[in-house]
Formats: sequence, C-alpha cells, structure tokens
Amino acid sequence: MRAPRPAPPRRGSGPARSRDFGADPLEAELLGKARQPRKPISRAQIETVVSRSVAGVGVVFALQAAPIMFEQLPLRLPAAGVIGPVTLAVTLAFVVLATIFKAGIRTATGAVAMVYLLALVAWPFLMRDPERVLDGVPWLWFLCTVATSCAAIAFPLAWAAGYTVLVPAVYGVLRVTPSGGGADVLLASLDAVYAMLLGQVVLIIIFMLRQAAAAVDAAQLNALDRYALAVRQHATETERVEVDSIVHDTVLATLLSAAGARSATAARLASVMARKALDRLEDAGSASVSDETVIPFDSLSRRIREAAAAIASSFVVVQRDLGALALPVHASEALYSASVQAMVNSLEHAGPAGSAVSRTLTISPNLQGGCTIEVADTGVGFDPALVPGERLGLRVSIQERVTSAGGSVAVHTGIGLGTRIVIDWPRPAGEADHLGGLFTPEQLPVLGLGGDPAPVEAGAPS
Repeated sequence: MRAPRPAPPRRGSGPARSRDFGADPLEAELLGKARQPRKPISRAQIETVVSRSVAGVGVVFALQAAPIMFEQLPLRLPAAGVIGPVTLAVTLAFVVLATIFKAGIRTATGAVAMVYLLALVAWPFLMRDPERVLDGVPWLWFLCTVATSCAAIAFPLAWAAGYTVLVPAVYGVLRVTPSGGGADVLLASLDAVYAMLLGQVVLIIIFMLRQAAAAVDAAQLNALDRYALAVRQHATETERVEVDSIVHDTVLATLLSAAGARSATAARLASVMARKALDRLEDAGSASVSDETVIPFDSLSRRIREAAAAIASSFVVVQRDLGALALPVHASEALYSASVQAMVNSLEHAGPAGSAVSRTLTISPNLQGGCTIEVADTGVGFDPALVPGERLGLRVSIQERVTSAGGSVAVHTGIGLGTRIVIDWPRPAGEADHLGGLFTPEQLPVLGLGGDPAPVEAGAPS
C-alpha cells in the first residue's frame, strides 16, 4: 500500500516519543494533545480518601484520649494499663502507614477494630479495684467512633453493621458498671445510641461512596469498550477507503495503458498491470469490517518483507518465530502501512544518496502475546521537536494508524544516533490510548483518558 510521502524534517538533537511531534492545533486534534478531562472518581481513589480520613481522625482522637488514659493509668493493673494502650497505638500507627503506602489497609483497620473490642470487653476485669467507681468516662470512649469507622472500612457490609451496633452496646453495659463510671441506665443508653448512630452514619457514607465509585468504574469500562470498538471500526473503514482509492487509481492506469498499447511489449505490460490490479481487488474484497475476522501473521510478515525487498536500499530482515499468531484485518493493514511508511522515511531521511547507511527490519514476538516490528537505520537521526506541525507522515501515517488499531509506536532517535521506530501490537498494558483527544469531554464524560506516558530515552539503533 502506498503511504503518504513526508517532507524532510528539520534536524536537531534529543530523544522523543512519536506523540511529541509538533505543537500546532492540528497535531493536538489528531493526537489528543488538547486538554484532557480529569480522570473520574474510582473505587481505589475513594478507598484512599476514606482510609486516610479515618487515619487522620484516629490520630486526633487518640491524642485527645491520651491525657485521660494517663490519669486512669494508676487504677488499672500494671500490665493492662500499658499493654492495652500500646497495642491500640501500634495498630493505629499501622493504619496510618498503610494509608500512606496504600497497602494492607483492610488488615490494619480490621486489627484496630478487633483490638478495641477486646479492650472494651476486658476493661472491668483489668481494674485494680473493680468495685471502685471510676471518676469520669473510660478513655476508650474517645476511640469508639474510630473503631466503628475502621470496621466500616475493613469488614463486609453486614459485619460492619453488626459491629457498629455491638460495640456501642458493649460500651453502654460497661458504662453502668463501677469501673465504667457507674452512670445511670438512661445516660449509658444515650451514650450507646449516640455511638451507634454516629457509627451507622459513617458506615452509610462509606457504603454510598463505594457504590457510586463502583458505578463510575463500570460506566468508564463500558464507555472504554464502546470507544475501542468505535475506533477499530473507524480505522478499518479508513483503511478500506484508502485501499479502494488506490485500487481505483490502479484500475484506471491499467485501462489507460491497455487503451494505448501499440506493441507486444506494451500489451504484455498492460496484462501484468491488469493481473496486479485483480490481485489487489481480490485482497480488498476479502477484507471485512467484522472484528472477528483474523488473518495469520505469516501473511502480514510476507507482505512486509516483500515491501522491504522492493525498496531500492535493501533492508537486512530479521524474523523470529511467532508461532500461530493471528491478528484482525484492521490491525494487519495498519501494521503493514505503518511499516512501509517507516521504511520509506528511513530511505528518504536517513542520509544523503550514496551514504553508507545500514537498515534493519526486525519482526519478533513481544510480551503482550503479539508482535513487534522494528525499523532501524544508522543514519543521521533528527530532533522530533523541530518537525513542523504540517508534516503528518510519521505522526499520522505511522503513530495514529497503529494506535487506532490497538498498538503503540515508540521513536528512538537523536542527532548522530540514527533512528529506530518500534511498532508494538497490541498496546502494552498500562500505556495510554493517544486517540483520547479525538473525543471531547461532552462526548465521553467518563473516559478520563488523560496523562502522557513516561518519555522513552533515545538510543542508538540496534
């Protein structure tokens, strides 16, 4: 397939990825460099915010309870007076660390909830004089809300709801005992109901936030699936239009050649052109927009190798076994067109005519279970940042075409370092889809396709 012919780029220095080319509005529209919508709220973000909020409140309440704990320390058994507070402090510190490093949050918060419940149950049995009426309230009261909030994070909904009822009820019973302050039943009941209501409110808020975040995540995944399907269909249709236009030109040229044939040589040439036109028509007719249509990679590899052999400056072709790999038609056409364009770019821009430039075409499997096509040369290299925005050969004919088919393109280049274009299919996990800029926030409000991938260091061609 004939690829667009790019103009020679300006030369400079420095590494870049292919999506960094240009800085004009056209490039922003084509490659998604316009301002992206903010990433929507997700379940992971909600969990982080909630857990850090509970950890911060827990530290504040623990500091508030510390003076009262020291006042009541002489009334407790020596071991209980130290071990209980230290254990709670350590588990609360684990919660803070877990929220910072985003690991083990449920385990840490569950430990706080269980240690608090054990401390509450064991309170009357660890007093020096269980019959002595405590002056004030047990210091554990100030951490009751922290414990119920930790339970809301750590436990399933039913268990957390039961915990927010059980713990305040246990505290209410403790409150009427001498070691709990000897409060009357009404005051103890009010304290217990207050703790229950506060715990239930926190649980409801956390549960609703989780449900909303899960709904957003589901909507985002659904939108991404629909977006990917639309992009694939668009890419396939674009390739079909391009192939049809080229085939039309080939057929027209063949008819004109046949009409003007005045010798046996001209007739044979017209015959050869007609056979090639029929072959291309057959290839175009066999392509289907169905996502289920796949072709063996051997067929694509053979086409790429034939294109490399037809180029005036020969490429050293290295192919490694890809087994029984098959790929969709739209991906096959995109990889073929991008590979041919990369080889044409190397031929035109790697160096002046007659210069000793070696060129390599490498076709190999990759870690994504797909293929990697690498076009490298030892030419003069260039600075992608200086390529004018109107030069669309590398950005559109290679990068956008491959990205729309689910792949990715990386460019390694620099002045005097040659150029190496690496085409991967499918796109490596975690790499952003650069076509996100083709859609406005109003069209796809939950996609959140923002952020640039980390830059790739330039290197000498292999």
